Amino acid sequence: MTQQKTNPKRDIHWADNIAETVRKRAQEDPILKKVVKQKGYIVYDEKTPSGRIHIGAGRGWVIHDCIAKAMRDKGMRAKFILSSDDIDPFDKMNKDLPASYKKYLGVPFRNIPSPVKGYESFADYYFSECTQKFEEYGIEAEIQSTGHAYDKGLFNRTIKIALDNADKIQEIYSRFSRKGSIGTKRLPFNPICEKCGKIGTTYAYEWDSAREVVKYRCEANLVDWAKGCGYEGEVSPYDGLGKFPWKVEWAAKWPTIGVSVETAGKDHFTYGGSRSVAIAISDEVFDFPPPFPSSRKDIGKAYEFFTIGGKKMSTSKGMGVSFVGMTDYAPATLLRYLLVKTRPHAVIDFDPVGTNKIILLYESYDRTERIYYDKERIANEKEAQHEKRVYELSHVDPIKKTMPIQIPFTYAAALVQITGDAGPAMDALVRTGHVPVSISAGEKKYIVERLAYAKRWVDEFAPDDYKFIVSKSVSGKMKGDLSDAAVSALLLFRDKLLKKREYTENECMELIKEVVNESGIAPRQFYRAAYLALLNKEHGPKLTSLIKMIGQKETVLILTTLEK
Repeated sequence: MTQQKTNPKRDIHWADNIAETVRKRAQEDPILKKVVKQKGYIVYDEKTPSGRIHIGAGRGWVIHDCIAKAMRDKGMRAKFILSSDDIDPFDKMNKDLPASYKKYLGVPFRNIPSPVKGYESFADYYFSECTQKFEEYGIEAEIQSTGHAYDKGLFNRTIKIALDNADKIQEIYSRFSRKGSIGTKRLPFNPICEKCGKIGTTYAYEWDSAREVVKYRCEANLVDWAKGCGYEGEVSPYDGLGKFPWKVEWAAKWPTIGVSVETAGKDHFTYGGSRSVAIAISDEVFDFPPPFPSSRKDIGKAYEFFTIGGKKMSTSKGMGVSFVGMTDYAPATLLRYLLVKTRPHAVIDFDPVGTNKIILLYESYDRTERIYYDKERIANEKEAQHEKRVYELSHVDPIKKTMPIQIPFTYAAALVQITGDAGPAMDALVRTGHVPVSISAGEKKYIVERLAYAKRWVDEFAPDDYKFIVSKSVSGKMKGDLSDAAVSALLLFRDKLLKKREYTENECMELIKEVVNESGIAPRQFYRAAYLALLNKEHGPKLTSLIKMIGQKETVLILTTLEK
C-alpha cells in the first residue's frame, strides 16, 4: 500500500475520485452493498491471449491497479483481478506463428501448444510473458484463468439463467446488432466440439432445460476463419464443456465474480457495441448492476487509446509496441508514471523513436519527484498536491525518505556518448561530483539503469540532433570554418583552462565570460566555434557540462590542435 503524503480528504487524483464514486455507489445499491460486504471491492480486467499483447492493454492494467491502490489507501477492502480469457477461440494467425498453427484455428487458446517451449499452452505463453513484468510495473494483481473458472463450475448458475432466457438475450442482440447477427439466432452458449475440439465453429440450437443439455452442430461454414468437422451431438453446458459468446460472458462475469469496477478501451464502449449489449444483459437477464463506469442505463466513459505515432495497436495483427517490448525504450517505472499521470479519458500518443518524447518523460518524472520531496516549489498548492499523489501512485518500490540522486536524461545521454558505456559514465559522475563516492547498491543500480537507457536511446532511437562524437583533434576542414577571431578566442580559453587543474562548471562559465569580453567575440560566435572544435557540430550539450564530461585535460589537448 502506498504511504499517502497528501491530504486524504481531498480527492486530487482521478483514481481517488473513482474510488470515492464506487464507494458511494455500493452504499446506495443493495446488491452492490451485499457483494462488497462478502467479497470486498473487485477491480477487474481481462485479456484474450491471442498473441503478443500490446501496451494499450497495459494501460488498462495500470488504470485498474491504480484504482485498487487508491481504494486501499482509503481503507476500502479492494483487489485487482486480471483474468486470461484462455478459453476463447483462436480466430486469426498472428505474424509470429508458423503456418502449421493454422490447424488450430477455432480451438480454445488454452488447448493449443505454446510456440515456445516451457509453457503449458499458447495462452500461458503470451499471458505469462506479460505478467512476469508486473513486478517491474508495480502492478499488484490476482491472476486468474477464465477457462479454469468454467472448469470449476463458477459460471454454471449464470449459464443456466442465460439459456433459460435465450429469447431475451436474442432480443437484446436484435436491439443493438445489425440485422442478421448470429447472436439474434443461436443460443448464448458455444460448446467445445466433442470430436474436433473446436469452439469457434459450434452452433448451439436447442436447450433441453429438463435434462440440462444443449444440442449443437460443428459447422463447416459458420465462420470464415475456421472449418468445423460436421459433428452433431448434445452436451452439458457446465464445468468447462463450453463457454458463453463474448458479450454474454462479459455480462455474466460481473455477478459471478462480484465486479465493482471494470473499464475498457473506447472501441468496446461505442453505442451498440459489446459494452452496450453486456450492460443490457447484466441488467435485464442477470439483474446485476454493471460495474463502474457503467450503470444499468448509462454506458459511461472508456479509457482512451495508447497509440504509437498516432497508430492504434492490435494484439492479433501484431501492430504497435508490445507491453513487454515497451521497456526497451524506457523503464517500467517511467511508463507507469506516464499512465498514472495521464487521465484515462486522454489519448496517449507516445513515439519514442526519432523524437524527444523520452527526454520529456524523464524531465516530467524528475520534476514530479522534486515536488514530492519539496525540492521544487510551485505556487499552485492543488497542483503540488496532485503531483505528489501521482508520485505515490506511480512509484513501484517503497518510497524513500530522501530524494534519489537525479541525473538529467540529456546529461546522461551526452555523457555515455563520451564514455562509451554506462559503467565508465558512472565513474565519470563520481569524478565530477554528481554522485557521491559512497552510495548504496540500490542507488547505484538506479543511476546505472538511467545511463544504460540513455545509451540505448542514443544508439537506437535518438534524433541526429542529440548525437555527437567528440573530436580527437580539430581537422583542417574545420579550421577553415573558423574565423581567426574564433581561433584566437578558443586558444585564449585553453590558456585560461591551463591555469587550474580542475575548474567547476560555474568557474568554467566565468572563464567563458572573460574570454568573450577580452577577445571582443560575440557569445554566440564563441559557442559555435567551441562546439565545432570539440564536436564538429554547431551545437551540443551545455558547454560547461560538455567540458566536464570530456575532461578538462582532454579539452585542452583538443583545442591545442588549433595551433598545428
